[in-house]
Amino acid sequence: MTSRFTELTVDCHDPERLAAFWCEVLDFTVIDQGESKVEIGSWVPTVEQVRARQMPPTLLFIRVPEGKTAKNRLHLDVSPIDGSTEDEVTRLLGLGATRTDVGQGADRSWVVMADPEGNEFCVLRTLAPRS
Repeated sequence: MTSRFTELTVDCHDPERLAAFWCEVLDFTVIDQGESKVEIGSWVPTVEQVRARQMPPTLLFIRVPEGKTAKNRLHLDVSPIDGSTEDEVTRLLGLGATRTDVGQGADRSWVVMADPEGNEFCVLRTLAPRS
């Protein structure tokens, strides 16, 4: 018996806004939407595909009344694929992200940021081909 990692759920105040932000960051699309939830992903999962092998999880944003109160215990890491890390940080700032400090120190190879609702994530080294 085994399980599959199928969704990562994020509690938030505005699922539509946060889903739109992460769709832009990750080049995902909305694959399901309801009254208080929005699910985004790089594919539309089917039971057969998920049973066959581990597939990339989707992100599910669910409306909750309470706000974020502490540093995330779980966060996303993203790696730019077609530009430098600094170029990606600049792009994400333009989408509404902010730089944040969670005690990471100064000389790090990654940049800690927060999405529009304050959820931390890291921008790692670029995976773009070197020219």
